Amino acid sequence: MTKTATRPTAVRSFVGRPSRAAGSLLLASALLAAAAPAGLRASPGPTGGQDAARVAERAATARALIDEALRHENAEGTPRDYARAHELYCQAARLNNADALHRLGWMYANGRGVARNDAIAHSLFSRAAEYGSEVAERLAGMVRAEPGAAASLPDCLVVKKVRDTGPTPQVDDPATFVAAPDTPARRKLVQAVVAQAREYRVDPRLVFAIMRAESNFDPNARSPRNAQGLMQLIPETAERFAVADILDPVQNVRGGVRYLRWLLSYFRGDVVLALAAYNAGEGAVDRFRGVPPYAETMAYVARIRALYPHDRHPFDPRVAEASPVVATAAPTASPVAAASAASPRIATPVRYFLGSIDAPLAQSNR
Repeated sequence: MTKTATRPTAVRSFVGRPSRAAGSLLLASALLAAAAPAGLRASPGPTGGQDAARVAERAATARALIDEALRHENAEGTPRDYARAHELYCQAARLNNADALHRLGWMYANGRGVARNDAIAHSLFSRAAEYGSEVAERLAGMVRAEPGAAASLPDCLVVKKVRDTGPTPQVDDPATFVAAPDTPARRKLVQAVVAQAREYRVDPRLVFAIMRAESNFDPNARSPRNAQGLMQLIPETAERFAVADILDPVQNVRGGVRYLRWLLSYFRGDVVLALAAYNAGEGAVDRFRGVPPYAETMAYVARIRALYPHDRHPFDPRVAEASPVVATAAPTASPVAAASAASPRIATPVRYFLGSIDAPLAQSNR
């Protein structure tokens, strides 16, 4: 972090009265842009092959988040709350929105609700410039980190590296997972899950954990959003994965396991992202570049993680192209065959999930 004395006069005046330095015209333009509710520039920045509908959806979501953040930052109809404004700007910035990145950088450049940090401000302004903000491009040249300082981003924009809590489980030998179920129905359920998991190379324990959270093992469960069956498939997902009878337990499990396999491939073995997508949809995870900030989704992920604490799962990269969330990151998971061959078995009996099968558990509202 730099010292106040080293800050250029024009940027220092951001916090106080206008500077009379030669760069005052630039400063006035920056201040005007910071106050403008409509954003910085019409261009949304690089979008690659995204279709127009998705770009429009992301822009509308970001705009709504920014508008709410402005109300909290400027005490417009609500008490001033810099922390809430920062949180909302972060959510919009995760959508690669230039306006949000610029405003977040402005908070760090001036210590508004956060500790002033020139390195973070410079990084945010630079990123906003990449997505079309001319003002942020100028500000990036005015706010400089100390020489040799590494580029930095606030924690809310950092895609954290996956923490492995143990060896990647092997899914090739279901015998280690099978305990004696209490009833014929449970035995049939265990056999169906293990068979589908073995076919699609998904850890049965992960399937049971999802099933517990989704339906509490009720094959007739139906959510307010029309998610149905043991794996709580919505009709669109059932059709996508060739489930003809959504309430048939075996077909429902097969569809859920196939979807889970696809998600694990799409997110390159990241269990947390796959779980978040199973609850909220892979589109939401892509939009927020991580677990969406929905209370239901965050609670859902935490609930399953309490049963299945592994961060990584073997995946087959041929099943799906990588999500943009993980496509640019260094690979942290090997293909399924290599991962299975290198990892020891972890014997956890199925009764760990089924032992309290009759305990009440809130269903997902999907």
